[in-house]
Amino acid sequence: MKINCIIVEDEPLALERTKAYVLKLPYLNLLATFDNGVDALMFLKTTAIDLIFLDINMGEFSGIQLLESANHKAQVIFTTAYNEYAIKGFDLSITDYLLKPFTFERFVQAVDKVQNKFTKTDATADKTFLFVKTEYRLEKILLNEILYIEGMRDYRRIHTATKKIMTLQTFKDFEKEIPSTVICRVHKSYMVAIDKIESVERDRIKLKDVLIPISDTYRKSFFELINHAGK
Repeated sequence: MKINCIIVEDEPLALERTKAYVLKLPYLNLLATFDNGVDALMFLKTTAIDLIFLDINMGEFSGIQLLESANHKAQVIFTTAYNEYAIKGFDLSITDYLLKPFTFERFVQAVDKVQNKFTKTDATADKTFLFVKTEYRLEKILLNEILYIEGMRDYRRIHTATKKIMTLQTFKDFEKEIPSTVICRVHKSYMVAIDKIESVERDRIKLKDVLIPISDTYRKSFFELINHAGK
């Protein structure tokens, strides 16, 4: 598969070096380059991509601020001259951290991690169940039985047709395990099973006798999903 990517880098020489590395790998498709985070953020609001090569220190709007501001599902490889941001980077679930100046061999290793994650993601497409940590056991839950998942402070409550399960697993954990075409995030506190939705009115989803809000952050991706559902 082709991996659509962008480069966000404010140092011209570093940008050219990363671009040259990208162009050496035929499975990477470079869509755009940016020398600042603001323009990259605007691009991410309208374009779905798979991978971002991202510098951290870029003037007033850093790479970390870009990640915290953007609603994206892309994998991220930091390209930076500073190693003190490594822990913060992995808190943001980045795929790898390239310390400048990095070699082509190290670059390929980072991109291989991206490919491996896509392979695992493809494998989830046929997934029919998951095991959820609850109290002192792992409970098996069929995906087609889940109605929605609700955030309750430190806990997530999984609502199915027959029961409710409390777990400390995070929404990020569920997003990694469950394809968004099956159960998608619609709000900071909710994920919803697409095939269980009865109707959508304005910014609310009706599901049985429950009304679930759609937030601005997830509105665009949600409506894109339901517009293509069943096609």
